[in-house]
Amino acid sequence: MARISILEPPAIAVEQKAVQITDPVERLRFLRQEMRPHPKPRLIPKVAMRRNTWLMAAGLMALIGLAPLPTGTAETLAKERQLIVPETARPVSKPAVPRVWLVEKSDALEVYSNGLRVDLTFTVFNHPRRPFPVFSLSGGVPQGEGNAPVGIVFHTTESLLAPFDEESNRRLRTIGRGLIEVVRHDRSYHYLIDRFGRVYRVVQESDAANHSGTSVWGDSRGVYVNLNDSFLGVSFEGQTGQVDEITPAQIQAGHVLTEMLRSRYNIAAEDCVTHAQVSVNPQNMRIGEHTDWAGKFPFAQMGLPDNYSLPLASLYVFGFDYDSLFLKVTGGRWRGLDTAELWLGRQAAAEGLETRRYRAILHHRFRDIETALREKGGEANP
Repeated sequence: MARISILEPPAIAVEQKAVQITDPVERLRFLRQEMRPHPKPRLIPKVAMRRNTWLMAAGLMALIGLAPLPTGTAETLAKERQLIVPETARPVSKPAVPRVWLVEKSDALEVYSNGLRVDLTFTVFNHPRRPFPVFSLSGGVPQGEGNAPVGIVFHTTESLLAPFDEESNRRLRTIGRGLIEVVRHDRSYHYLIDRFGRVYRVVQESDAANHSGTSVWGDSRGVYVNLNDSFLGVSFEGQTGQVDEITPAQIQAGHVLTEMLRSRYNIAAEDCVTHAQVSVNPQNMRIGEHTDWAGKFPFAQMGLPDNYSLPLASLYVFGFDYDSLFLKVTGGRWRGLDTAELWLGRQAAAEGLETRRYRAILHHRFRDIETALREKGGEANP
């Protein structure tokens, strides 16, 4: 077989071999060995080269930070730490924040340039949004503070439904009206979209809604814990697992509402996520305390990328886990779950610890943060 002298893309080779090593100590030893400079080029078969090899290598090298290779012990240790949390963990192609403006407003209605119409007749106040800490991705320590919404959490109401047909129109209207009264009483969401696609503002955007409870999300800026203050809550009238879980009118309304909120607060596409992605249960240290939109959320129809592919900070920063029941509800594994577990394994290897032991350390990190937030008065609502 013909061979040519060419440097094998280091990120691809190292990554493929490292993930096959189950023992974290041996994996760390392998990473240290591979990150030393090779005196000679590595030979690979010419027929093994493919058109997209270098594109894949470049992307993975940027992701896990293996180039250039370190030359000494100190640099090697630094590179090992860079394996823990890549700087860029979000989709390369990000939808631009749309430009939407308020066209006119009355006491009962707001009309926006993209066709969004918001009913204001049921709006209530809650407690004003409090400043919220932003925690480090690598250490879980406060590194800043925010005071404006940074994202959107999508929910379903999990309420009683009637068949969505003309014969059930009166019942649909009655159920919808009763639902509005319940969610405004409980200050459950900032926005509710009923099955006819009507958008109601429930809690004023200046206030926190009781929508996310104990929850975690992370982006390139850091980690947010208990998202009532940091994220807006948007709920679709619906039930998980129903055939008509969401209607075409709701999809259209959700799209223009998402556009407006992203425009108003400059919200990144990767910070528009579902309740099941952010909800956690500190009692058993598992994700998915609430499982609305655990799967099948129409991200593309909302003008968003598939955010199920994003790794969950709850797993790789705080060590949360999940069980087979949660996977059943999702309808299949998210790519973000696999990525988060891979990062967790790298972190454990870099620390020379078994994954189980490393998770326990991360659990303590979360509990310390939860205690500090509670003492500060930022306890979660259910």
